[in-house]
Amino acid sequence: MASEEELFANIDALLAEEPQLPPPAERARLREAAGITQARLAAALKTSTQTVKNYENGRSEPKSPRLEAYQRLLNGWAAKYPVGTSAVAPAPAPISTPVPQPTPETFTGPTTAPASEETAVPATPAAPAAPGRPARPVTSSRRPAVKKAARPAADPRFPHGPLAVLDGDGSAYGVDGIVLDCPATTVPQLVEWTLKESGIGASKLHRYGKDSDPLIVLTASAAVKLGLPERLEGHEQRRSLRLPEDHPVVKQVAKAKWQLTQRGFGPWARVYRKAQGRDRQCVQLAILSWDALDERSWPGVSEMEPADIARVLGVYATRVITPRGSTAVSGLELMTALRPPTKAVQDPATGNWVSGYNPGSLGTEPMDPAPPEATPEHPVVVNSGWTGGFLDEEAYQWVRDVDTLSDEECTLPFVVGLDLNTAFLAAAARLVVGLSAPDHFHAPTFNPKIPGSWLADLSHIEIDARLPSPFTPTGERPTGPAWYQTHTLAYAQELGHDVHPIEAYLRRETGAYLDPWHDRLKTAYVDTLADLGVTKDLTDVEFLAAMERHKQNDPALAAVLSAIKATVKGGVGKLRERPQGRNYKEGETWPALSRPTWRPDIRAAVISKARVNMHRKLNNMARMTGLFPLAVLSDCVVYPSPGESPLDFLPYAASGKPQPGAFRLGPTPGLAKLEGVQSMLWAVDLMEKDLNPARHIKGGDAVLDEGE
Repeated sequence: MASEEELFANIDALLAEEPQLPPPAERARLREAAGITQARLAAALKTSTQTVKNYENGRSEPKSPRLEAYQRLLNGWAAKYPVGTSAVAPAPAPISTPVPQPTPETFTGPTTAPASEETAVPATPAAPAAPGRPARPVTSSRRPAVKKAARPAADPRFPHGPLAVLDGDGSAYGVDGIVLDCPATTVPQLVEWTLKESGIGASKLHRYGKDSDPLIVLTASAAVKLGLPERLEGHEQRRSLRLPEDHPVVKQVAKAKWQLTQRGFGPWARVYRKAQGRDRQCVQLAILSWDALDERSWPGVSEMEPADIARVLGVYATRVITPRGSTAVSGLELMTALRPPTKAVQDPATGNWVSGYNPGSLGTEPMDPAPPEATPEHPVVVNSGWTGGFLDEEAYQWVRDVDTLSDEECTLPFVVGLDLNTAFLAAAARLVVGLSAPDHFHAPTFNPKIPGSWLADLSHIEIDARLPSPFTPTGERPTGPAWYQTHTLAYAQELGHDVHPIEAYLRRETGAYLDPWHDRLKTAYVDTLADLGVTKDLTDVEFLAAMERHKQNDPALAAVLSAIKATVKGGVGKLRERPQGRNYKEGETWPALSRPTWRPDIRAAVISKARVNMHRKLNNMARMTGLFPLAVLSDCVVYPSPGESPLDFLPYAASGKPQPGAFRLGPTPGLAKLEGVQSMLWAVDLMEKDLNPARHIKGGDAVLDEGE
């Protein structure tokens, strides 16, 4: 007979075991008796509806601490609804009206659909938590809730948002605080789980576009758990780093009949199978410890807790696009997502619906630039022996000659830097660009409404020495004929000068290709600033105060704002991506040339308009106030000032309103904010060394290397 000691030891061993749940069928009975839907239970447990279904059909079991919370709930229900109790009629679920998908017959033209029709915002609000011990906290930061505008209905196909951040214990942190259980221990298993069980993804941004592939961001511990190295080492540039083809994970992917893109398995990896019908099978992976999130674009994000990383990336995905690589890549992808190259058209011969060109887009085929629009290493240039010069439409890098400073300017105590909000984005608004291939013309009559590249001589135009020339990025006067984008020549006309082009490369088909891109990014920028306390209704004094503290209000949203700004600049830069790698030889093609979005002429149009916009403000400031800048660097300008605030020198009407045409403070693209304040002596010292005060005014420290 067993002793008392033995029996007590056995009982203690049982008590030490994990909580035991009732059988799966009983779990379902108890939930139904309580009148709770699987979706509501999933929200209370901070997991997915599919996971609750798995609990109730025996396919999976919850892990701690969700296990204890679930057991407490089931025990409470069991006391209220013992076996044999009739179920309570569940409350009617809210009706979810899916967004109607237009058919080919509903297309009315190349313009984009309203934002409510094109933009899908993922993630369903969580239901109230179930009674009992709450699930683990899912955010590491505490902040007051920000009032949000009403969201459109979520896509029922993607109830858990566009992305998740996976940690080493199998918790996948999604948007709106949701946490999913991810049982995957290999990359192929992770891909299968993401596509079949996670409910992660995002709707297309345009009726003729494609849904965004789900994104899974891996922390260092998750990467190691999946068999990946914690760091990806190598001597090449970071963007070129990838796993070798014989790495076990790459072999696992191939064995499971998944494929990797030509870029291989790097910091941003895309794992896919060929589409079956209309359904894409593709998952994006971003590995944090491989520097997937560049610190310059996403400051501090890689060091955040997984829940906060999910919040940052989720806000960006909702307002901009699900990240698809660097912010530059995402900026370029956003252009295509908002202007899809194809749409369904009816073949008049057969009556069948086929893929056809979507008016207003760049189409599906890459297009050779005109020789002056290309880069010197481009095949068009090398193969033709072109020696006729190139467009030099770049942002300003100009420092005023110290000898032009007046005694009155030198006695002013301060210099103040003004930075234009997303100047390239402001320039993209209502910008008409070419959509077709360029045609060559000799001695054409200049037309400011036709986008293209014009050879003209502007060297005879005299500009005040205290202002940069509007025709060159250095601000120096042109020395002879040169190639200019349409906006630059149009500005010469605006200043009262005759323009007589020698030749031109012009495009017959035109359109405001970047309009939806501008509109979406402008809304994202303004809304994110507003969430940080910088709203349109502030006075200039309040605006300067709000900008001074906005990053401290919410570092996560400040990182989103930084990423949005990087998306603008990077997206424009990608339009003329240069070849990479030490082994490249002039005249060879490079991967970027295979994209329809390799369009240096569109990049030149944006930068030309931005530089002209800057010069117009400089000119108006001189006319209204008699003030001249000391330096300009891209979208930053430095002025001498009697005080430490822009309010000490910006022009205001007697009513107190800012004078139109000059620099104005405000939170929208094209308006200005304070970049920095230094002493006049500091600025003159840099100018005498041929250094640009606009580059250093924010931090105050000057370096001898002016290279980008």
